[in-house]
Amino acid sequence: MLRKSASLISAAAAGVLAACVATAPPGEGSLAPSGEPRDPSQILEVGDKAPAFEVQDEFGRTVRLADYRGKNNVVLIFYPVNNTPGCTRQLCAARDDFERYQKIDAVVFGVNPADAEAHRKFSSQHEFPFPLLADTAGNLVRDYGCRGTGGMPIRTVYAIDKSGTIVFAERGMPTTDQILSSLGG
Repeated sequence: MLRKSASLISAAAAGVLAACVATAPPGEGSLAPSGEPRDPSQILEVGDKAPAFEVQDEFGRTVRLADYRGKNNVVLIFYPVNNTPGCTRQLCAARDDFERYQKIDAVVFGVNPADAEAHRKFSSQHEFPFPLLADTAGNLVRDYGCRGTGGMPIRTVYAIDKSGTIVFAERGMPTTDQILSSLGG
């Protein structure tokens, strides 16, 4: 009886979670150029205006894309889960090449739905010199077309130039050279 009740509760919770993920309201930047709602799993295109965002990093600091306009290039690395081999390797590569990003006025952010505490532990363990954004509501993942099955991010990298235009958009783990070349580096 207890096992059956737990199973029913789990099924109900999964259904509620799926409904919430599937019906999340579109946010700023989640519209296609046509004005239609954008598919939350459809990668944005080079030449698109980057969707605005405001989110907290692992230390509770507010990060806004608008704060970098005209000042810095921005690199967003969307990754599924902290402390997994692929995600760790990807972010450690950005860490190891961090000076190259700085030379072309690029700021780097890792993005996934983990909370600030989980990000602090992950960042501290690997000594990341860049912030990890706690996209706990999934708005960045949705607005940047990175929502995969169950709301988990699809591994995607974007480079945004100082004018706020996407100049690089690729799934997977592109190399630093590929990312920097899109920013003139």
